[in-house]
Amino acid sequence: MERLDVIGNVSLDLTRYPDDRGGSRIGGAALFVSVAATRAGRRAAPVCVLGNDLAHLPKVPGLDVLDWSARLQADGPSTTFDLEYDPQGDLVRVGTDYGVAEILTEHALAHVDAHPRATFHVCCRRPLEVPAVLARLAEFAADFSLDFFLPSAEAMIRAAAPWLPKATTLFLNTAEYRLLDQMIGCSTLPEVVVTDGPRAAVVRSFGRQVASAVPPPQLPYEISGAGDTLAGTFLAHRSRGATATQALSEATAAASRYVAAPFIPIPAPRRG
Repeated sequence: MERLDVIGNVSLDLTRYPDDRGGSRIGGAALFVSVAATRAGRRAAPVCVLGNDLAHLPKVPGLDVLDWSARLQADGPSTTFDLEYDPQGDLVRVGTDYGVAEILTEHALAHVDAHPRATFHVCCRRPLEVPAVLARLAEFAADFSLDFFLPSAEAMIRAAAPWLPKATTLFLNTAEYRLLDQMIGCSTLPEVVVTDGPRAAVVRSFGRQVASAVPPPQLPYEISGAGDTLAGTFLAHRSRGATATQALSEATAAASRYVAAPFIPIPAPRRG
């Protein structure tokens, strides 16, 4: 099966919840999408920039199943996110230090140039220069899918708008979908997956709903990364010929399992 190359961040995260859940962990959309796709049976490679503090990540048990050949190792600190949630599970504050990911766009463009026939998923998050990357993918007529991050979604959707009809699949939550619908006609988009937390997720094709699935109920332990898990799982199943209904059912189940499981702690480098 063709590899999925996931352009985005791999980071050191701190999540905070009002009931004292959360803590320090490994995060980043490129990591979560790649892990989910791999677990669903599709080889995946994070196209990311790792700092010195995460140089050992490709050898960590559980993460060593990923294809790390598309990473760039750079001298400096990795990206960090400080994510604060309210009692309803909505993100209310984000603190960011991009670190070595400031060169992610340069690395992503070089990777696309070297692998123009690959299949890509683009995590549309700062500091990635989304228009530059999407223009290059469109130039090569590459297959690509996209997702967004609510704090930056309005700016990123606007920046990505000229290339959205060329994407195979878009992943958004309900708030992001409303922003998208205000900016462009969703009837031009071949496949849009819209999530709504514990409520039904839907797939729309050229504006028409073609699938729906309610995530199995779980008590949430960790929310951040659930959407990325859904995206990676959905893409893996669609690549094997699953229908939108089948892929969405598998994806919502995977996201539900994710939120109920402990997060990935920050692994210490191995000695020796």
